Amino acid sequence: MWAELAGVGRDAGTGGYRRFAWSTAELTCREWFAGQAAARGMGLERDRNGNLWAWLGDGLPGTAVVTGSHLDSVPDGGAFEGPLGIVSGFAALDLMLARGWEPRRPFAIAAFSEEEGARFGVPCAGSRLATGELDPDRARGLRDQDGMTLAEAMRAQGADPDTLGSDPERLGRISAYVELHVEQGRHLGGTPFAVAVGDRIWPHGRWRLTFDGAADHAGTTGLTERKDPMLAFASTVLHVRQAAAALGARATVGKVVVAPNGTNAIPSRVSAWLDARAADEAAVRALVADVLDHARNRAVQDGVEVAFAEESFSPDVVFAPGLAIRLAGLLGGVPVLPTGAGHDAGIFAAAGVPSAMLFVRNPTGVSHSPAEHAETADCHAGVEALAAVLTNLDRSP
Repeated sequence: MWAELAGVGRDAGTGGYRRFAWSTAELTCREWFAGQAAARGMGLERDRNGNLWAWLGDGLPGTAVVTGSHLDSVPDGGAFEGPLGIVSGFAALDLMLARGWEPRRPFAIAAFSEEEGARFGVPCAGSRLATGELDPDRARGLRDQDGMTLAEAMRAQGADPDTLGSDPERLGRISAYVELHVEQGRHLGGTPFAVAVGDRIWPHGRWRLTFDGAADHAGTTGLTERKDPMLAFASTVLHVRQAAAALGARATVGKVVVAPNGTNAIPSRVSAWLDARAADEAAVRALVADVLDHARNRAVQDGVEVAFAEESFSPDVVFAPGLAIRLAGLLGGVPVLPTGAGHDAGIFAAAGVPSAMLFVRNPTGVSHSPAEHAETADCHAGVEALAAVLTNLDRSP
């Protein structure tokens, strides 16, 4: 399974993956998912929000045990983030069946749409829509860098954007959702543990800053005559780092769009996206307020305008404490760790769906990069752990 996905959406120059939501590369991954479901006699369903569900025992009584992750990537992302959870889900199912497991309740493997938010800006869009956190009208109007809306992208792939919206009936059918993910950090490196259980997700969000000035000629416009938004932007980026360090937070400006983007032209507009995270929401909000205050003051100094918009925010998510402790004990006392990264499991947990996460050791600690890695033996340990967890949850009352 891993080899079949290895070349899909991989850039030959960087070695990173570009599997953006509703793109040809992601569609190929979706077709692979459908093939894996068919090979196991599972029923395949694409829900109203474009998420894929492979069902086993859909007619059984009771609520379902679900595992899954996503197939899309960030620009030049690594191979493991997202697909490892789905490949491991199918592999865990194979292992369970080989050991004679017979499901007592419905079971599903899910692939959620636009988890990274790399194309349309809102992370975990598929699960946010399902839980009602993302307004469907707003979702349909989200645009990618080329100006294509999410609605247009869905239609191009044969999906109906008019169906987008909350899906309470489906959420009510889930008794537990477990997401396996490559570790994003360095907690397990140098320890004897190949797997850990997640207990919470830090509050985090994305904000867009737009600095508007006036385009002009780089060679004929005097420095004092300019309205250059790049100056206010650059000053703000430096301040982001200072503010984050002062508050013990993590903040990044990783995406910038410049217009008209000419080497001999003073920019007319600089759009930038701030990613901010911290162990508590107050620190995140204080950081964002500080950055905005600095951006406004610097914009006045440079004679430009600045606009500010919150694109997404996820509050502190604590997974069901009893479930996390129970799963850690089931797996022999593995570590229980928090994470600063967002996941569909966090969206479901916030909506009241009992959720848990498993992390597979990443020896480099690097994620969202081609350097992201997990050893094969550790991936196998992750499959074993996921199989044990899913079997246990299937037997739970």
